[in-house]
Amino acid sequence: MSTAQATKNCITLKGSAQIIVEYLKYGINSILFQRGIYPAEDFDNTQQYGLTILMSKDPKIQTFLQNVLSQTEEWLSKNMINKISMVITNAHTKEVLECWDFKMQAELGDGDTSDATKLTSSKELSRIQNEIRDVMRQISATVSYLPLLDCICTFDVMIHTLQNTELPAKWDETGAIIIQNSQAVQLRSFSTGLHKVDTVVNYKMSS
Repeated sequence: MSTAQATKNCITLKGSAQIIVEYLKYGINSILFQRGIYPAEDFDNTQQYGLTILMSKDPKIQTFLQNVLSQTEEWLSKNMINKISMVITNAHTKEVLECWDFKMQAELGDGDTSDATKLTSSKELSRIQNEIRDVMRQISATVSYLPLLDCICTFDVMIHTLQNTELPAKWDETGAIIIQNSQAVQLRSFSTGLHKVDTVVNYKMSS
């Protein structure tokens, strides 16, 4: 039984946040590999969603993502987030080359309570994971049309919170992400019943 389910076919806000954060973990690692941000030998194979996914072995990256995603899970379980952005920049010029947006929209689930904090979804976990698998396949396929990143790149992850969210001491506010001459491609969405997640990649067109 998955930790994401409090009881059989009863996903809570906390459970929905766990499912999405798990997707973000695998999705971001997959993007790091597919886009060649780090050498292929820095990744290990793992099985998830019925797919083989490459995960970074670098302890610094693992720790960084753990910190970002644990904060994401906490805020998302309270519906305080509307987007996570993974930003890929040229390490030398600091120019933004690519931005992967994971947009999150609250849903009403089974809608059987007026208390938003107690909403639940009876959507089957297997159905949710099938939807996520389709998105993961699309992430892998993006290498066929995204421009080659032929410079040394770095990445960052930004959490876009709703207004009036109290920021932890170690977090800074950031400005808008701007890509010159950009193109956007929307991938499939998936839903837990309590959150709908859209994945969009914005990239700089080759000149």
